[in-house]
Amino acid sequence: MVFEADSALLVIDMLNDFIEEGGALSVPGAKRIVPRIAELIAEARREGVPVIYVTDAHREDDHEFRYWPPHAVTGSWGAGVVVELAPQAGDYIVPKRRYSAFFGTDLDNYLREMGVKTLYLTGVLTNICVYATALDASMRNYTVKVFKDAVASLSEETDRFVFQQLEEVLQAELL
Repeated sequence: MVFEADSALLVIDMLNDFIEEGGALSVPGAKRIVPRIAELIAEARREGVPVIYVTDAHREDDHEFRYWPPHAVTGSWGAGVVVELAPQAGDYIVPKRRYSAFFGTDLDNYLREMGVKTLYLTGVLTNICVYATALDASMRNYTVKVFKDAVASLSEETDRFVFQQLEEVLQAELL
C-alpha cells in the first residue's frame, strides 16, 4: 500500500494553463510529472483513498491578475484538468482563487468530515500552491507528505529549496 489509512491525495493545479503547451502560465517540464500523478491517482482509487483535485478557478477580473497574466478563468480551456488526469465520479473538485487549497474553500470541511489526518500532495508549482497548501495543512495539524517526483516548479534549484523548507519548517515527509 502506498497510502496510509485516514489519508487523501491532493492533485494541485494540474490544469491546461499550467501543464499544456500554449497554456497561459505553462510550466516548462511540468508535463513530466503527469504519468507519475496518474499512477498515484490510480493507486489511491484502488486503495479507497479520496482523490481531491484542487483547481485554480478565477473570475475574469480576479485581483491575482495584477501579479500574473490571466489564467485558469472559470469555464475556459485553461481551467480544465489535463485530460490524462481527468477526475472521475467520486473524486472531489475544490476550486480556489488563491495559492492555498485551504484559503476560502471547503477543503478543510471535506477532510474533517472524511476523517482525513494525512495529506499526500502532488502538482504545481512546488514553491507556490503546493507549498502554501502544505503550510496551511500543517497549521491545521494534518500530517503532510509530498511526492518529490510528482511536483514541479520552474527550476530544480527552486524545488531543492522548497523541499528543504518542507522538511525543516513544516516537518513534512518527502517521498
